[in-house]
Amino acid sequence: MNRELVAALAGVVFGVGLGISRMVDPAKVLGFLDIAGAWDPSLAFVMGGGVGVTMLANRYILKRRQPILAAAFRMPGVEDIDRRLIGGSALFGIGWGLVGLCPGPAVASFAYGRSENLLFLIAVLAGIVIADFWSGRQVSSAPAEI
Repeated sequence: MNRELVAALAGVVFGVGLGISRMVDPAKVLGFLDIAGAWDPSLAFVMGGGVGVTMLANRYILKRRQPILAAAFRMPGVEDIDRRLIGGSALFGIGWGLVGLCPGPAVASFAYGRSENLLFLIAVLAGIVIADFWSGRQVSSAPAEI
């Protein structure tokens, strides 16, 4: 099995999960963030499920000598936390709180007939291009190293 096929299958599973949990609906996410109003805790259960599966799977996966589809594991370290990561995380959180969407659910929303999120995706892509231009990097279409 090749990396592109595995990535596509993982994306489909992720998108279906977002649709089933209704996380493609910005109102659902904004309801979770509205702790002073009509709070909807369902996003916490979605996140908890994802974190739980990851914690259990990583215990076994990281015992392997190497990943199945890569030459070596590449785990982030403390030295990878820099101003760029913190600034990007802050912008992501602000945008998520204002709009109720992040890129994964915005893409998955098209499969559920939510074409109004197209403007959001255009803004995300423009932000990626601007950030890469500003930092002097070339936008790459090469797959990220795993």
